[in-house]
Amino acid sequence: MKTTIVGVTWAVLLVGGVSFTSAGGKGEKPVELPLFPDAQLGKKEDLKDAKIKGEKPNTRISEVSRPTITVFRPAKAKDTGAAVIIAPGGGYSVLAWDHEGEEVASWLNSLGVTGVVLKYRIPRRPDHPKAPLQDAQRAISLVRSKAKEWGLDPHRIGMLGFSAGGHLTATTATNSDQRAYEPFDDADKYSCRPDFAVIVYPGGVVSKGTTQLAPEIRVSKETPPIFLVHSSDDKVVPENSVVLYLALKKAGVPAELHLYASGGHGYGLNRSKYAPATQWPQRCEEWLRARGVLKTVGQ
Repeated sequence: MKTTIVGVTWAVLLVGGVSFTSAGGKGEKPVELPLFPDAQLGKKEDLKDAKIKGEKPNTRISEVSRPTITVFRPAKAKDTGAAVIIAPGGGYSVLAWDHEGEEVASWLNSLGVTGVVLKYRIPRRPDHPKAPLQDAQRAISLVRSKAKEWGLDPHRIGMLGFSAGGHLTATTATNSDQRAYEPFDDADKYSCRPDFAVIVYPGGVVSKGTTQLAPEIRVSKETPPIFLVHSSDDKVVPENSVVLYLALKKAGVPAELHLYASGGHGYGLNRSKYAPATQWPQRCEEWLRARGVLKTVGQ
């Protein structure tokens, strides 16, 4: 699916309507929106266009200084009113834009869920160590602020991340009590807490060389329900998911862990071959249905 970037001024984003066509049919155009005005992002000379390398399905985006969200809407007849912010992986140096971004949005659309692909700032520059968290929190608040306009349920807005994006999702899910930037408009009056989270083969969740959660992963009883996926043979060790699951269980947070014997790392949806690990989307769909996420507005 090709993304169309629509020229939207900041004033239009804040006070004007943005229209969408449904995903999955002819003529649909996903819409890319800025998360912050340039004035909030630093020096003008530091704000440059992101670099895009490769072609589908292997597009990689790097050097992001202007974070955005790209909104993919499902067909109106299938729309459940739920939305998910998607954080592609890439080690905080690139974004795996296709197989951990747009393809995931397409899968969510097939379930009747709005997919919102997050282009967060990378790499983590020394002067902006919290930039990805700022972007994720802002994305959740912004989408929630648009719930009425976009026909979404503000209580069914989740987040899904892969690898480094999984770490970002875990950080976002466990830090909603501490916004990482100063609120600056009405959108920031809305909660930045995801209502649920899906975390697939995350890295950096445990401190290196230990089985302790990294300091930024602050699990508490306020952490939303989380679905976890990992493989035992992953070079990004499965303890990242196992230790997080145990911490969630101890805190009384509903959690589900799928730990597969094999699968490696970075497989995304990977429907091209049969392997148990590639069945995680089906298990995730079942979990979302059990959690009441996949229902139409008003049910």
